[in-house]
Amino acid sequence: MNGEVGIRIKEKNIYVPTMVPILEVIQETRDIKTFRVQRPSSFFYHPGQFAEIFVPGKGEAPFSITSSPQEERFLEFSIKRIGVVTDALHRLNPGDSVGVRGPYGNGFPVSSLLHSSLLFIGGGIGLAPLRSLINYVLSPQERINFREIILLYGARTPQDLVFQWELKRWAEHRDLTLWVTVDQGDSSWSGIVGLVPEVLKKVVEVEPIGWKSIVCGPPIMIKFTIKALLEMGFQVKDIITTLEMRMKCGVGKCGRCNIGPYYVCKDGPVFSYQELQEMPEEY
Repeated sequence: MNGEVGIRIKEKNIYVPTMVPILEVIQETRDIKTFRVQRPSSFFYHPGQFAEIFVPGKGEAPFSITSSPQEERFLEFSIKRIGVVTDALHRLNPGDSVGVRGPYGNGFPVSSLLHSSLLFIGGGIGLAPLRSLINYVLSPQERINFREIILLYGARTPQDLVFQWELKRWAEHRDLTLWVTVDQGDSSWSGIVGLVPEVLKKVVEVEPIGWKSIVCGPPIMIKFTIKALLEMGFQVKDIITTLEMRMKCGVGKCGRCNIGPYYVCKDGPVFSYQELQEMPEEY
């Protein structure tokens, strides 16, 4: 080597999670908790992206990042208890550690939303990925880049509404119009009762030109909400949604989220409705 010393810089292994402490755990509903964890110094992401959360001895799973990228201190993940990894997560407390790797996937197309009015529509835990973008566009440094902002959010019952503490803050925000509905009310509920697609057509009166709609929730809710948006005059290119079914590894290697030529974890999880129409019917 002609007397020169060769130095090989060890690159970070993207498959190895960074262990971080849990800072806070918020009980959202009977089976959903929001975990606030320390944000790794090198973790940069866009609204709509996700990360893999690792629990030692139990495995890992992908979860949407619900905090805004502008929050430098921590990351937030709202997680429903439905399996082995999520059950293990729900047993953890502040001070315990979890592994984080990512971010993965393509986020919401913020550049194509600029100078548009935004209609957010969320159902149940589907508000989690939307929340990242909502707080991003409402931030003082970004609000000037968007026009009117509306959020319609629904859940099965009042007890199933997530981020109730955030909903109170949004209800008082001067730059956001908020509508909240439940499928079935109770004696404590004085708000709107009705399915999201039905309420959408009743309370949201907008001329679709200049508007973009971002939808996230259970598949059946997304299906009928998009149908309602189309009936209202929205164009397929102006409707944005997410596909998160079957994602596992996060990097397009395991093939579980493969749909035709697409991998949801790499080509998504954010898609326009126009892109979804071009996918095989199997999705």
